[in-house]
Amino acid sequence: MPPPTPLSAHLLSLAESLNAHMPLAPGEERIERPAYVVWLGAGGDHPAFTVVQRLRLAPHQVAATVAEIRELLAARGRPRATWEIGPSATPPDLVERLLSLGMAPFEEPLATGMVLRRPLPPIATEVVARRVETVDECAAAFEVLHAVFQERTETPAERRRRAELALAPERAARRGVFLATLDGAVVAASSALYTDDAVVLGGAATLPHARGRGAYRALVAARYAEAARRGTPTLVIQAGGMSRPILEGLGFEAVAELHVLVDETSHGAQAG
Repeated sequence: MPPPTPLSAHLLSLAESLNAHMPLAPGEERIERPAYVVWLGAGGDHPAFTVVQRLRLAPHQVAATVAEIRELLAARGRPRATWEIGPSATPPDLVERLLSLGMAPFEEPLATGMVLRRPLPPIATEVVARRVETVDECAAAFEVLHAVFQERTETPAERRRRAELALAPERAARRGVFLATLDGAVVAASSALYTDDAVVLGGAATLPHARGRGAYRALVAARYAEAARRGTPTLVIQAGGMSRPILEGLGFEAVAELHVLVDETSHGAQAG
């Protein structure tokens, strides 16, 4: 069944450049220029927390703009960054130009912007997924995300404090944390960000012993139920290679292919 209407320009842009649109949390920053957007997350120096995207450059501007962004990030103590190059990026050979300037493919070098605009089909799984309700649940979800992604450096006390902040009313109105349990134990977790016309799905993590049991699909279903409850039953995600086929099976449309590069040159500039 074809989609009911053409995809809006806003949803296309959201799927291609998530960080350029998402609501900012405390400690986050977004630098917007006509030629680019830089999102600075609050998670540490992992390159996933420093994202350069929505690049609109003329060929003669590429080298100078890269140097400008590297200097900007070095000044902020950001040693590594990911660069997302989507179908709207210019010039058309931008990926090749960035590689020639010292960047390299990221550990997950390709991502797919995907959108779900149809009702989610029924999902049968023994895993139970829902939004967290307590600080203990939120901290447990964060612990699973850390165990799988290893993106943050924090103590258990710091993780609990982050969980407390995540459940504060002003933060919970914009972002949700979700967990999945199997036989009563937390085995997977993810997040969601709420915009006016869609819910953006964050990365999901499942502990190795529980994989293949439907935790990922259960988390998608829980966040779709939340989106429907909020009156915005449209889901947007940037999917990796493992999740894309699952999402396609659930009715998601692939709307943007992105190359993801990592740049560590600012680290050398900062150190020198």
